[in-house]
Amino acid sequence: MAPSKSDIETTVKSGQRRKITRPLIWSLVLLAVGLSALWYWSSGSSQDVGAKFTTEPARISDIVVVVSATGTVEPTNKVEVSSELSGIIKAVEADDNDEVKGGQILARLDTSRLEATVEHSRATLAVRKAKEVEAEATLEEMQSSYDRALQLQGKGIASMETLLTAKAALQRARASLLSAKAEIRVAEADLKVEITNLDKACICSPIDGIVLQRDVEVGQIVASSLQAPILFTIAEDLRNMEIQIDIDEADIGKVAVGNTSSFTVEAYQGQVFPAVISELRYMPETIDGVVTYKAVLSIKNEDLLLRPGMTATAEIIVAEIDDALTVPNAALRFVMPADNETETDGGSGLLGLLFKNRPSAAPTAVNEAGADGRRTLWVLRGQEAVAVEVLAGASDGSVTEIREGALSAGDAVITDVATQP
Repeated sequence: MAPSKSDIETTVKSGQRRKITRPLIWSLVLLAVGLSALWYWSSGSSQDVGAKFTTEPARISDIVVVVSATGTVEPTNKVEVSSELSGIIKAVEADDNDEVKGGQILARLDTSRLEATVEHSRATLAVRKAKEVEAEATLEEMQSSYDRALQLQGKGIASMETLLTAKAALQRARASLLSAKAEIRVAEADLKVEITNLDKACICSPIDGIVLQRDVEVGQIVASSLQAPILFTIAEDLRNMEIQIDIDEADIGKVAVGNTSSFTVEAYQGQVFPAVISELRYMPETIDGVVTYKAVLSIKNEDLLLRPGMTATAEIIVAEIDDALTVPNAALRFVMPADNETETDGGSGLLGLLFKNRPSAAPTAVNEAGADGRRTLWVLRGQEAVAVEVLAGASDGSVTEIREGALSAGDAVITDVATQP
């Protein structure tokens, strides 16, 4: 069947519309890509232009370098009193917080058995002394018999056998006397031991001080055969105390005996107590891989505000520098941003060629000190950032001393850079 005139007109109009629509679509696509590229590039350019430096002026100021550490308040001398003897506690004559003097009785053991032992030793000594008197008499008798036998044998009246028998008896008498004397010394030593044990039944304070803790009650059985129990804990003088702090190995080279310090405790918020380093110990202590060294701070406690066991946070002054040229520590850490084509590469193809040089504002390095200890400091002079080589000195944690370098007070050192969209 042949197409009608109306069908032919419809087909012709449809082809004309397709010829007009395709170029229009491609033009719109290319326009969109171009606008996207222009927006992306202008966005990167605006970030680069909008990059603003944060600066702070170099200043002349005083620097106080401190090392911080924590420790525990302790008495200068603390003694734990035990009992060398086993027995039953008969009396307790001191309590917590009591002030005691050296030699003062703190507690007593039941001494009934000890007293009986002492009496037994005294009686034994008396027996040994009586035997000594007997041995001396026997010796005197044997000496007389020997002398008489010797005279008779010289006259030919007594036989040689009688003389030898008398001589042997004399030697035995001498040995018996020596044995009696030795037994007396043994008995005297035994008596001394028993008297000493009786004296130890009185548990006394070895020093002048204050009782920190009492761990004994009347009637308690003390068994010292395995391990001597701690009955009393005595601090020598709470008016002169110390703090044992742990100093990190990175800071131990900065501190020295005689450095002044200050510390705080939780019990007295806002109150600062003075102290001074009196001892630095060489023995290291390693906890979880961290090496520390023990330092002892001497403190005065005239008001008795500080108590043993309090946790103290100490700050040790290791250096004081007056009128130093200082910059913020952030300025020494700052690194000038640099373009990074690898990281900002947009990919391959048309977009990669268009966007591969997009600027970046991210730092790509760390500002580290050189072999000579010098570091790079960035200074904003006019509208230009200038790198200045400086030699840094002491730091208090927020600012650092500048010892050498082309830097003056008032120079605007760069501490950061912020990119605005």
